[in-house]
Amino acid sequence: MNKNIGNDTNQKKFEGVLLESIDEAFSTLGDNVKKVIYFHLTDKFMITKMDIPNKIDDFSDALEKIFGLGARKLEILIIAKLHDKINCDYEWKGPNWLVPDLTFRQYVELSKSHYEDREKTVQIEVIIDGEEQQQEQRS
Repeated sequence: MNKNIGNDTNQKKFEGVLLESIDEAFSTLGDNVKKVIYFHLTDKFMITKMDIPNKIDDFSDALEKIFGLGARKLEILIIAKLHDKINCDYEWKGPNWLVPDLTFRQYVELSKSHYEDREKTVQIEVIIDGEEQQQEQRS
C-alpha cells in the first residue's frame, strides 16, 4: 500500500488555497494593479502565478524588489487571508515578551503542515468474507 496516498492531492489543495489568498491580497490593491504585479513577477522575475507555491523565497524577494518595505505589509495581508481560509489557530506557548520571528516562507510552511495534517486521510484495506474493500478514515 502506498503511504503517500493523498499527499499530492493535499499539496495541490493547499497550493490552490495559497494562490487564492495571494490573489485576494493583490485584489485589495485593485484589479489592474494585481495584473501588473503578476506581469512583473513573470516578466522580470520569471515566476508565473502557478510557480509561486514552489518558489516562496523567490516570490518574497520579488515582492520586496517591487514594493520595498511595503512588501512586508502585503505578505502580512496574504498571511491573514491564508489564515482565514485554512481556519488555523496558532497558540504561542512562549513568554509574552518574546515574539516569534517567522519569515514569510516559514509561515507558509507552517500553514501547509497544519492544512495537510487536518486534511490527512488514510486508506485501510479490509477483508470481509474474502472480498477486499477499501475505506477512508480520518487520522
